This record gives sequence, C-alpha cells and structure tokens, in this order.
Amino acid sequence: MLIGLLKTMRPKQWTKNVFVFAALIFDKKLFHPLWFARTLAAFLLFCLISGTVYLINDVVDLEKDRRHPEKRKRPLPSGQLSPQAAVAAAVLFGTAGIGLSFLLDPLFGVIALLYLASMVLYSFVLKHMVIIDIMTIAAGFVLRVAAGVVVIPVERFSPWLYVCTTLLALFMAASKRRHELVLLAESANNHRRILDEYNIEFLDDIIALVTSTTVIAYSLYTFSAPNLPANHAMMLTIPFVLYGLFRYLYLVRVKGLGGAPEDLLLKDLPLLLDVIGFGLAAVLILYIF
Repeated sequence: MLIGLLKTMRPKQWTKNVFVFAALIFDKKLFHPLWFARTLAAFLLFCLISGTVYLINDVVDLEKDRRHPEKRKRPLPSGQLSPQAAVAAAVLFGTAGIGLSFLLDPLFGVIALLYLASMVLYSFVLKHMVIIDIMTIAAGFVLRVAAGVVVIPVERFSPWLYVCTTLLALFMAASKRRHELVLLAESANNHRRILDEYNIEFLDDIIALVTSTTVIAYSLYTFSAPNLPANHAMMLTIPFVLYGLFRYLYLVRVKGLGGAPEDLLLKDLPLLLDVIGFGLAAVLILYIF
C-alpha cells in the first residue's frame, strides 16, 4: 500500500516544482546558502502539496481512469491502493504541507494554500470547463514561480519570467489535451468529459499561438530585462528555447507523445540535454558575464 501511495503522489511529476527555483537562479542568489536552503524547503513543501493534489485527483477520477488504456494501471484504479487510504493520506499531507508552509513564510503559506485550493477546485470543477482547464494548469506553474519569489529577498527578478512561465505551461497543457484526444480517439469523452469540447484543429491553433508567443516573450526578456548582462549575452540562450519547443512539438505531432510532460523530459535524451544546456548557459551568463 505504501508503494501504491507513493506512486499515486507521482514523484516524477514533482519535477514541475523546479519552477520554484526560478527566482533564486535569475535573481543571482543561487550560491547564497540561506536563500538556497529556503528555496529548497519551498520546493520540498510544494512536492508534498502537489502529491496531495494528485491523491485527490485520482480519487475523483477513479472510475474514468479504470477505462483509460494507460491510467487503469495506476494504484487506485488497479486496486493496489484503496480510496479510503488515499483520502486519509491527502488530508494528512495537505494539512502538514500547508502548516509547514506558513512556518517557512506567511506569504509563502498563502501562495501554497492558494495553489492547493485552486488545484482541488480544478479536480472537481475547473477541469470540466473548456479553456479554463488549461489556464488553471498554467496558473499552477505561475504560483510555483511566485512561491520562489517570496521566500528570498528578490531584487532583480523580471516580470517577463511570469509571462514566459504562463505561455510555456499553456503550451504543455494544450499538448497534453491533444495527446489525450489522439490516444483515446472516439472514447475520449468517456474518460474526460472536457475532451468533447476540444478537437485537434483547435488545439493545434492554441499550440501554434503560444509557441510563437513564447519565443517572442522570451526573446524580449533576454534583451529588455534590467537585471541581465549589459552585453545582451542572455540572447545566446534563445536557440535552446527554440530547440526545446521544436523538439517537444516533434514528440507530440510526429511521435504521438505528450501525455506526461515529465516523462518526455526524463526519457527523451535530446530534450533533456537541451534543458540542461539551457540551465548551464543561463547560469554562466548570469553569474560570470
């Protein structure tokens, strides 16, 4: 049961919480021990809270997941974990996560509580509302970035990064919906009712829009944010962003993937190397140049 509980909390998806580190890195405080420790604590608390959200979501979607060709293998649909145990764990972990968040920083606690509340609302209501569903997912990523901002004394963090985070999250959320439509075909509505409100053409239009806008927004950030090197060396990271977006599109459109962004990141070597390359390049430019 403990293994099933851990699987349901989806540790692989905790990689999304690295957005908490955005402020630490881009405000040039990565090597400050105290601020790193506070950001790491924020990251771990978001892992606990997001794990709570996945427990709640899987309980809500239990019957639908049993009809899904992949999700039916999860601990709850397969019977490895009981719904009662999942609910009890969600209450325990959620209460502990929010309590510790307020101890770390009151404002961080407010953001963590807002994240938990919005994701629970998503599980019950918002994921059944067309367009609002993917916008709520994007809001979750923005709250992660904001959480990292409030636990350290930020001096030079650019608002452009909130814009870029929102667009990137919309890109991944729309790609996930597209993958679900392709994978489930005619039975899509039986698994997730909101899929009946989407079609491939509409999602492709959304993906095209946010892809181009992401490139523009990030490019504007690299040469207009006041905290970046005056020689505009940050523009050298634009090719990494372009390749990452193109590679993701290739995996979604050509390979038929995209159902789980964390799986693409961890399993697709070119995409993983691109993300690592972007991170190294950004750190070198920010801290050396």
